[in-house]
Amino acid sequence: MRRLLMTAAAATAAALTLTSCGTTEPAADEADAKPSAERITLTDAAGVKVELDGPAKKVVATEWNEVESLISLGVDPVGVADIKGYKTWDSAVPLTNDPKDIGTRGEPSMDTIAALSPDLIVASSDLKPAAVKQLREIAPVLVTKSADAVDPIGRMTENLDLFAQATGTTEQAEKLKTDFRTKLDEGKKALADAGLAGAEYAFADGYVVSNQVSIRPYTSGSLIGAINEKIGLKNAWTVKGDEAYGLGATDVEGLTKLGDVQFAYIANDGDKSSTPFTGALAKDSVWTSLPFVKKGDVHRLPDGIWMFGGPGSMSKYVDSVVEALTK
Repeated sequence: MRRLLMTAAAATAAALTLTSCGTTEPAADEADAKPSAERITLTDAAGVKVELDGPAKKVVATEWNEVESLISLGVDPVGVADIKGYKTWDSAVPLTNDPKDIGTRGEPSMDTIAALSPDLIVASSDLKPAAVKQLREIAPVLVTKSADAVDPIGRMTENLDLFAQATGTTEQAEKLKTDFRTKLDEGKKALADAGLAGAEYAFADGYVVSNQVSIRPYTSGSLIGAINEKIGLKNAWTVKGDEAYGLGATDVEGLTKLGDVQFAYIANDGDKSSTPFTGALAKDSVWTSLPFVKKGDVHRLPDGIWMFGGPGSMSKYVDSVVEALTK
């Protein structure tokens, strides 16, 4: 979790048309015209032109944000990387089918994917170029840029639109985007009504590795950071985040720079290393001396909201923040 980390049906239709209409030339011309009208041409994040015979139905996804967006569009992926991990970290938009586990997000199994005979493989730009090259030998590959700290929300919705174009679900994508904008407006109003407009707020996650606690601030360049600002909160983090995910790095001493804030995090009981704020730090003198800890302004948001997900996870995140800060 820490590492950030299109079909042969057209040809069959043509053959069936030829059989039913005889062997006259006009019928053949008509059959040839149909698949070309349905053909989809897209350009992916790697600048590669991806051509599909029609909307992809059998889709494999190598990253969880892709999986979430596909499910939200009504497309059940036939192959998913690290299914156990997805079920642990993204219950906000659960799997609605029983896909094949294709291996890890960083190293998907080429043999497993090939055996699925997918119409389309959706791959993250975080995947190594050599792996993407191998995937392109199996089926059309749509590479997407998983994150962009310059415009995190724009990146999320652009990816959603790209998946929708590839799968013929553009109407559903428009609905998802409209509902998401409404959710942001509702969240902002609820916080303002509670006198929390402009409140200082810091979101992080944390891990314990070899008895060392690492804390990861979600700066304004992160997807969650951008959501926080859209609903009227002020990001209290001053550390710099990376250029893709907008994630920073600090330790418990670094939290002393936050001052009097509302502090929130997402962990998971299925990953005990992800719960330092109630575990390893519970009796730490620096942690317990922090103003927001003393005041009880530390909020653990519900498990299963994928912090790098799509409109589904982000809508549930908004609901969770509003509930936590206004209770």
